[in-house]
Amino acid sequence: MNVVEQDARAQVVTDADVLRDMDRGTVPVALSYDPGRDPRTVRMRAAGAPAREWTLPRDLLEHGLRTPVERGDVRVWPCGRVQTVVEFHSPRGVSMVQFETKALTRFLRRTHVAAAAAEPVPH
Repeated sequence: MNVVEQDARAQVVTDADVLRDMDRGTVPVALSYDPGRDPRTVRMRAAGAPAREWTLPRDLLEHGLRTPVERGDVRVWPCGRVQTVVEFHSPRGVSMVQFETKALTRFLRRTHVAAAAAEPVPH
């Protein structure tokens, strides 16, 4: 399977106690997509102590690049012309991750290529 991984820089703001030290400046975030594991989701892993991973539907992230969308505890919306915000709600609090839209667009294009390659070839 073609796993897609991409590093990005993001601004992380949170009121969750476990991540409170990460809410200053930008941090590296690893974006990943594994069509063999779950072709409908993407993962975001923020570096830091401790590292944190979020999972969200790939189509939600894609739609959120253009218009505000919400599904369950995840919200995604464009923030101006060049930024996209992903917001996660949990019992521990709220975490917002702000990306450059270009980085997410590039990542999502690569996921579509990987998903197409993972589809079985009809006989």
